[in-house]
Amino acid sequence: MTAELAQLTAPDLRAMIVARDVSPVEVLQSCIRQIETFNPFINAVTATCFDRALDEARAAERAILEGKSVGILHGLPMGVKDLEETAGLLTTYGSSLYRGNIPARDNVLVGRLRAAGAVLVGKTNVPEFGAGANTRNPVWGATGNPFDPNLNAGGSSGGSAAALACDMLPICTGSDTGGSLRIPAAKCGVVGMRPSPGLVPSDRRQLGWSPLSVVGPMGRTVAETALQLAATVGLSDAEPLSYDADAQAFLDLQPVDLSTLRVGFTEDFGVCEVDTAVQATFRDKISRISGLFASCEPIDFATHPLGDVHRCFDIVRSQAFVAAMHDAYERDPDSIGPNARANYELGAAFTMADAAWAHSKQTRIFRAFQKLYSRYDVILTPTTPVSPFAWTHLYAESINGKTLPNYYRWLDLTYVVTLATNPSLSLPCGRDQRNLPFGLQVVAPFRRDLRLLEIASALESAFSRDPQLRRPHPDLANLTASIPPLRSIVTHPPLLESTDGSATISVV
Repeated sequence: MTAELAQLTAPDLRAMIVARDVSPVEVLQSCIRQIETFNPFINAVTATCFDRALDEARAAERAILEGKSVGILHGLPMGVKDLEETAGLLTTYGSSLYRGNIPARDNVLVGRLRAAGAVLVGKTNVPEFGAGANTRNPVWGATGNPFDPNLNAGGSSGGSAAALACDMLPICTGSDTGGSLRIPAAKCGVVGMRPSPGLVPSDRRQLGWSPLSVVGPMGRTVAETALQLAATVGLSDAEPLSYDADAQAFLDLQPVDLSTLRVGFTEDFGVCEVDTAVQATFRDKISRISGLFASCEPIDFATHPLGDVHRCFDIVRSQAFVAAMHDAYERDPDSIGPNARANYELGAAFTMADAAWAHSKQTRIFRAFQKLYSRYDVILTPTTPVSPFAWTHLYAESINGKTLPNYYRWLDLTYVVTLATNPSLSLPCGRDQRNLPFGLQVVAPFRRDLRLLEIASALESAFSRDPQLRRPHPDLANLTASIPPLRSIVTHPPLLESTDGSATISVV
């Protein structure tokens, strides 16, 4: 088997499998080869179940040969973020508390993906409990950026983004509270979509009525992202915000004439700190693409102020940590890492009056943000305010010399959109001034997820014709020519085969 199969997109592989041009076993073997070749250099994939996956791939092959009806992900190898429960496969949440946790069941997201035919191959790395946008934890260590393993891959879906960038797997899941799908996608040069709350059901959120946290797809292309999304959307009695959706529509993205679009753009939403080099890169990208649209103008947030988005996010975000981690904190606060513990303690200190203010404020942010779409069809921003930094730094401590007040303030370009609840994605848009991937955040109107994907697909097509805008690819040959820096600094377990067990846990 060769690596070429693993480099093909999920829609192409799926078509080839159905046409019997390639076997699911061949596709899986190609992906395993990619993992074994490149994962030691970036540490994106953690626990694996290769033997079980081979059995499932053989069963998928038999189904095709016997002419059976198959799902839209039939035979496609899949990596699942290590916050999602996977039956019989280690699920640690990146926490030492759950080093031996092997769930007895798949959660709703994983169950839908497997029901669509995806073959579970392994888990992808996360920060502890998903807290932060630098993927490193005491169980598996750090994930390096495929473009430079000494740099961070973003987070919290950093393992998934890095695995996709290295063509290890065609299907990788993610989740997003303050930017955890979009930020790693931007830093690794792939697509990460935050869907509207409830479009993709999740049963692991304790605060089921909060729109803050979502699960969603990642991919190397928009079509690959849409394919995964189609397999997961729709009503679920485990998700109070869930609603019916037409899965087929996400498989049949309609063309968009970019020349008809009214585009608004902003560097900072009027409230975010953005590195001057990122500002310069964003301005250059906008100057290159502005001619594609009917209009393209900066949004004046002085006349559309969003107010204190930071305090609002502080409060509503920390509530989820209090809900998820109360028992663990009460047992032993020192067993929880610094990011997650800081979130818990911040939330525990807020009052009912604080919570009421925050939820009222989020409602006002939502209403103010939606008014912008009377003037614009889509809004563009940078995805992240800084270039990838060394993974040894837990977070960006300052921007343009200004010290940030906490470890997640540098996520504000994405968490502003989280508070507004609009669907958004990070689209690869060439490289920045440091020759590293640059992500363009594309934000659609309220609950217009299909429209978002169709616009992003049209942008992706236009960008592909410009070497300054098209998706960058890591130099994998150069990656393997260097000594893996992660091994010399961080001690972490090797890839772990795990096939049985009965433990079950649910955390945010």
